Amino acid sequence: MIPRYTRPAMAAIWAPENRYRIWFEIEALAAEAMALLGAVPEASARNIREKGGAKLAAIGPADIERIDAIERETRHDVIAFLTWLAEAIGEDSRFVHLGMTSSDVLDTCLSVQLTQATDLLLEDLDAVLAALRHRAIEHKHTLTIGRSHGIHAEPTSFGLKLAGHYAEFARNRRRLEAARAEIAVAAISGAVGTYAHLDPRVEAYVAEKLGLAVEPVSTQVIPRDRHAAYFCTLAVIASGIERLATEVRHLQRSEVREAEEFFHPGQKGSSAMPHKRNPVLSENLTGLARLVRSAAVPALENVALWHERDISHSSVERGIAPDATVTLDFALARLAGMMEKLVIYPQRMAANLESLGGVVHSGEVLLALARAGLSREEAYRIVQSQAMATWTRLGTPEGKSFRENLDADPTIAANVPPHVLDAAMNAAQHLRHVDEVFARVFGKG
Repeated sequence: MIPRYTRPAMAAIWAPENRYRIWFEIEALAAEAMALLGAVPEASARNIREKGGAKLAAIGPADIERIDAIERETRHDVIAFLTWLAEAIGEDSRFVHLGMTSSDVLDTCLSVQLTQATDLLLEDLDAVLAALRHRAIEHKHTLTIGRSHGIHAEPTSFGLKLAGHYAEFARNRRRLEAARAEIAVAAISGAVGTYAHLDPRVEAYVAEKLGLAVEPVSTQVIPRDRHAAYFCTLAVIASGIERLATEVRHLQRSEVREAEEFFHPGQKGSSAMPHKRNPVLSENLTGLARLVRSAAVPALENVALWHERDISHSSVERGIAPDATVTLDFALARLAGMMEKLVIYPQRMAANLESLGGVVHSGEVLLALARAGLSREEAYRIVQSQAMATWTRLGTPEGKSFRENLDADPTIAANVPPHVLDAAMNAAQHLRHVDEVFARVFGKG
């Protein structure tokens, strides 16, 4: 968690104070459930809730240091916390953690933290979706050149480009909702998951109060395939961020300059070259996406634990859980802001579209010849030869436009009337179905 890329609300989820409050809530709820079942005195459960709750409500740096000091001696984080908690609760502390094992607390707490983090990430995705929807509709009919292999292909709509990214992030939102449901499970099942010293109703009570489901078979830990699926979902979202960031980076290149990041008053692009306006946000997003994706492989490797449990996953999750969620939170917020303020140049798009002398309309001319009765092979040969004549002589004294070369071809002149060529080379025709596509993406109305 690097402060430069950390937003306060997400950082608070992974702060020790929040972790210890969740630990206490799990312990207090378990005591209350045992009291309802007659395994713990009701007065003791109330005392745990009141005294422990007051202590956790006021937890501060001195308390964190006290827990850390105990852990340095015990070499066990949960025992250190329970010892510190017992100092506040007193004699009734013997009913805290009754029949439970550390993973009951640790894994259930991680589930709570991941669901808290996911709720923020879902809000972040909503902001990205809102920005993309707004800009896509704004430029629904803004013609631009589509590119394949980085080379001019056929005209498209800039709004349609953004609609594609919107659809991807909408899928990512559904994926994250599913990942949240998968990770939102509790395990209060004892040392090897047999409930030998616990009633399963305790687990059910704690889970319901925390808004979690019950893990069907928890051994000593919640199975890590759940966590692997979660972090892989974050990785997929990160790749969606990078895809959009890469598009912006390409469009901002000096030779293209169809769109660019907003350049703030007073912003400097280079210490040596005052003219520079660099795509620093999208480049930063590309790097942040790599960090988020780096959590996927360790999470997958965490699935294969020994027998009922080992702790090889623990050190990994202490790193990737806060780092991946904090980084993705920051990246999504940055992406939403970047797209809201993205500067778009329709005139530059129009100029680039025709910058190759009209060859980008070769596909429709090919179809016009085929409709006129020529074989597809013959039509392709003719159109390609005139397109290449345009392409290779572009910018030279003898260079002609694609239309001029087409008009000079006797086979084309004999088979395709000028008004048909006019229609074939009208870029607006590529927008004829844009409303239909937008209705599929954004709904009608």
